[in-house]
Formats: sequence, structure tokens, C-alpha cells
Amino acid sequence: MDASGSIHNIHISSGDLTLAEKLDALPAKPGVYQFKNADGKIIYVGKAQSLRNRVRQYFQKSRTPDPKTDAMVSKVADVELTVTDSEVEALILESNLIKQIKPRYNVLLKDDKSYPYIVITNEQFPRVFVTRRKILGGKYFGPYTDVKSMRFALKTIRDIFMIRSCNDEFTEAAIAKHKYKVCLDYHIKKCEGPCEGFVTREYYQSMIDQVARVLRGKVHSAIDTLQNEMQHFSDELRFEDAAKIRDKIHALSVYEGKQKMVDAREADRDIIAVASKEDDACIVVFKVREGKVIASQHHYLVNVEMTPAANLLEYFLTQHYSDEEDIPTEIVLSDVMDSTNSVEEWLRQKTRTTISIETPQAGEKAKLIAMAKANAQFWLDELAVHRLKRGDFIPHAVQALQRDLRLSAPPRRIECFDISNTQGTDTVASMVVFVDGAPRKSEYRKFKIQSVDGPNDFASMREVVERRYTRVKERGESFPDLIVVDGGKGQLSSAVEVLLHLELHHVPIIGLAKRLEEVFVPRESEALLLPKTSSSLRLLQRVRDEAHRFAITYHRTVRSKRILQTELDLIKGVGKKHAQELLEAFGSVTGVRFATEEQLADVVGQSVATKIMEYFVSSSSEKSHEQHAADAV
Repeated sequence: MDASGSIHNIHISSGDLTLAEKLDALPAKPGVYQFKNADGKIIYVGKAQSLRNRVRQYFQKSRTPDPKTDAMVSKVADVELTVTDSEVEALILESNLIKQIKPRYNVLLKDDKSYPYIVITNEQFPRVFVTRRKILGGKYFGPYTDVKSMRFALKTIRDIFMIRSCNDEFTEAAIAKHKYKVCLDYHIKKCEGPCEGFVTREYYQSMIDQVARVLRGKVHSAIDTLQNEMQHFSDELRFEDAAKIRDKIHALSVYEGKQKMVDAREADRDIIAVASKEDDACIVVFKVREGKVIASQHHYLVNVEMTPAANLLEYFLTQHYSDEEDIPTEIVLSDVMDSTNSVEEWLRQKTRTTISIETPQAGEKAKLIAMAKANAQFWLDELAVHRLKRGDFIPHAVQALQRDLRLSAPPRRIECFDISNTQGTDTVASMVVFVDGAPRKSEYRKFKIQSVDGPNDFASMREVVERRYTRVKERGESFPDLIVVDGGKGQLSSAVEVLLHLELHHVPIIGLAKRLEEVFVPRESEALLLPKTSSSLRLLQRVRDEAHRFAITYHRTVRSKRILQTELDLIKGVGKKHAQELLEAFGSVTGVRFATEEQLADVVGQSVATKIMEYFVSSSSEKSHEQHAADAV
């Protein structure tokens, strides 16, 4: 990092050394590590107080399973280290590398180029205008996520301070030679004519300094300066100039009055809170200056799944304040960071001022944090709505499932099968369809198993999968992005056998066993265990549970229909037509049993009604006799 060589590059190549030998050679010093894939591309950058301990953790079997980390570690082919003298140096280096490289598996701050800034150029007579790109020199204020407040601030500044709006890059030498002429702004009192030398560079710069104070929220400071100028003009009996300053002070007071007061002590602080959901996060920053909220900013982070809020805040702070000039002496966070001391020291070195970072649990600051967190959740929900409106939105759970199962395409359409029977009787199957993580009930299908006798889930699964995809193939319909079968290796093997027979080996398929929530994949001996909190596992569970519910419901219908119809069929003279009429009239066999002979006759006629009454009387007598015999025993 400096000329003394406090940072040293150490490259651990993937030559003849085994991974264990390379890990044993890691130094127990602070620094930054870079994981590379087989193509030499950097896929992750991290920092550590002890490189040896931190890097080795990724490759230990005792590590808590994490699909994102597991996927990254499986691609690591090389490690490059940069040893530093302190954790602060590692923090800065990590921040710079992530910003420059944007590795695949790091949390990333979404590009905020769509948000505008107000820039004060570094010309001899600076301009003040709105820009969306930080490519020029000068001082930038923002980004303004609330464009309305930004335009109000800019209008106030231009109404109060007579700064130039032209694009000319004039110099003092050109001004001395009278190469420029004043424009309309000068005549309507919007500019004081620096192009013709009507104001000095020092006077103009003092005005720009006041503009910068206002943009930083230091309105009191600007008012104090103007009051001193007004008093000076008044003492010199320059009442017209004093009146102009008075009008500026009044305008600034009106501008200040529109800002919300949140701290009577007129403190300067940033209130920062984070909210996350699945793979996205939003961080809101309330900029409090002189006790008033002068700006509210929101920033999106991506690739954050299962990343603790404290880590998100640490990453954001290092990225946000690396280019920020306006850093307050207090930073209030929604979550406690492990690296608070390192970040405070980095900011102290950057600002040459003591910066305190705290996480309040009660009081006014805690209320502000709660407000910021609510705002962060609001903007996170807005992001989801915006994506849905675009129409090309793929839910995070679907993307996570693609990653965790290592599928070549996101499983936007999932078809899941389940078998249901009672001791091998009335065997049925269900197929449910999920599109983009949501059930599509209009495409559900149910099957009566026709070729299997007795309890044989494997053969039943084989039959239903063959029937389904033979029909899909014959009709030229689209195949699903993923097939899920409810069960373990046996059910999966039966389904895979059918797919191979139908030459559908390209269709991804898995089995999901309920006992341990194990995911079975073809040609893999070991089951895949997804973390219980992962969105991918939750999606699979929803699909499987819906298939199970649909199968159970259909099975009960088939079983009940068989039982009801069989009992009526036992009555001589009652055919299927009469049985259907009776069930429709009385709702069930029980309803038929307790109906009067007159009621039955109204439905099926007197002769059939008499036979039904005789049957139930006889049946009741037999059951009573059997009960007496059982009691005697």
C-alpha cells in the first residue's frame, strides 16, 4: 500500500501442491485473499485478521452447509493472497478490489448511475449543475434518490446565489482581454457577470463555498457567514447590499424550515439501516445535519443471500464512504458489526477526525433506526414490484434452485409427482405444476393407476411418468425445466428409467425424500442436503407438499366413491342409475339408510324402495347379532 512495502503479494498456485498442502502454507497474518476458478478468473475477494484461519474455514467439513458458499468452493482452483500490516489496510484493499473486479460471489452494490448528483466543478469560476455520471473533476453531492428534493435544493441555491449557468470555460486571461460578453442571466439578476470580470475570483469562490455548505446541510453556517456580511455592509452604510444579503438569509431560513428536525442538539450523523430478502437487500441512509434530515438515500445490494446484516453494513460503509467527502462524526447503524473498530480507524485516517459508530437499543436514535429500517423494507418491496412489472422477473427461489442443483437453466416450470394408496388399494397419482415458483392449478393432473396390483410405489411411479410424458411427446408440448418425484432413490430410479426409455435424458429430474428432506440426483450416490433455511429447499417443499395434498384429496374421493357405490350395489334391484339418483337425493349411503320408505319411493319407485328397506333392516339385524356374539366372548 505504501513505499515501505507494508502490503506483500503472495501467490499460492495450483501446481503440484495438494489443496491441503496449500492451506497449510497460509500465513497467520491479516490480509486479503482472492479465490480464482480454473480459468484464472477471480470469483471472490475477502479479508481476514488471520488469513490462515479464515481461508481454511471454507474447506473444513465441519463448516455449516451453505449452498452459495458450497457452489463457490467447488469452483476454487487457485488462491492469491495479499498480506497487510493491519486489518484496516485489509479492509481498504478488499473494498477497492471488490469495486474494481466485482467478483461473482461477493455482495455487490448496485450501480447507482441512474441517480443524479449535484456537482460543483473545479473551474476558475465553478458551475453548479445536475449530472448522473461522476466523470468530471469537482465536488459531488448525492446521489439523490429523491429527485424532487434535489431539484428543490438546486432551485433554492440558484435563487439565492448568483452563480453562472453558461458552459463557457473562460480564464482570467481571456476575461482581461474582454473575449466574453454577459448573457441574459446577468440582465435578469441571475448572474453577476464573472465572464466580463464584474466580480473577482475570490468573491465568486466565497459564494461557491457557501453553496457547498448548504448542499452539505450546513445551513446555519452559511447563514452566520451572510449575517456577518450583512452587518459589514450595514456598518459601511451600504444598505442596498445589506438588503440583498437579508433576502438571501430569509430564503435560506425558508429552505431550512422545510427540513425535518430530529435532534434538538443539532448533531451531524448518518442513520443507516438495512433490510434484506432472499438475494436482495436495501440500505437506507438518513443524512442528519445540524439536527435535521437533509436527505434520504436508498441503495440496493445484490447477491446477499444468507449474508448477515452486519456484513452487509460493513461492505456498504467501505464502499459508500470511500468516495464520500461529507462524513459526519457519528454513524448510527441498525446492526452491530464485528469490524466496528477497524472501520472507525479507517474513517479516522481518512477524515483526520474521530468517528464513532454505534448501534442504539433505545432512545431517539433507535427510533430513527426503526424509521430507516421501515424505509429500507419499503424500497425493497418496490424493487420486487418493479421487477414483476418488467415481465422478465425470475423469482429468487427459482434462481437459487438452479444454483443449488447446478441446472443449466432456471427451473421456471416444475412438475411434481406423488403416489397415494391405502394398503395397496385405490392407488392414484397426482401431478402438480409450478411456474416461476407459484402453483398453476389449471394444469394439475390426476391419474388412476391401472397396471399395478398391491402396494408398489416404484411401479406406480413408473406408470404415471410414462403416461404423462408419452402424451406430452406425442402432442409436441413443452417439457418441464425440472421433474420432482416424491420419494427417495427407488422412486427416482423408476422415473429415470422411463425418461431414458422415452429418450428424455435431457430433462432434469430429482427425488425429494420427506424424512430428512434429502434431495436425490441421478447418478449420485450421496443425497444432497440443502440448508433448512434456504429458499430453494422451501420451494421444493412447497411443490412436494402440494403434490401430496392433491394426491390425498383425489385418493379420498376415489376411495369414498368406491365404498359408497359398493354398498348400494349389494342391494338387488338397485343398479348404477338408481344408486346415482339416491346419492344425489340423500347425499350419502347413510342418508339413504335413514330415509323413510315414502322418501325412497319418491326417488326410485315403490318396488325398489321396498327392497332397499328390507336390505338395511336385514343388514342391521346381522350387525346386532354379531355384536351380541362378540360381547358373549
